[in-house]
Amino acid sequence: QVQLVESGGGLVQAGGSLRLSCAASGGIFSVNAMGWYRQAPGKQRELVAAITRGGNTNYADSVKGRFTISRDNAKNTMYLQMNSLQPEDTAVYFCAAKRWLGTLPPNEYDYWGQGTQVTVSS
Repeated sequence: QVQLVESGGGLVQAGGSLRLSCAASGGIFSVNAMGWYRQAPGKQRELVAAITRGGNTNYADSVKGRFTISRDNAKNTMYLQMNSLQPEDTAVYFCAAKRWLGTLPPNEYDYWGQGTQVTVSS
């Protein structure tokens, strides 16, 4: 069983930056594909970015060039560096994991964190 704990959310002004972290325990972190999702009030949860065990990444079009996903297998931790934040980035951000050996990120995930709130003021 994999447990995921997000941290790093908060309130930031438009144009600012935040760095989210996702600490994983249980299982073997290095064999997991990892992803960041977000859900804004009244909207469906959407994929923000994902990274495979080999470091292949994909991003939602809305965050390309602004957000960077990364992972440190030695620390069992995944990160999301968010720059040039905009009010439309306001959402609860969730960390997700799946035991996955594919070269491309999966479409679904098995394990989820509780989420961390990101609020961007205009």
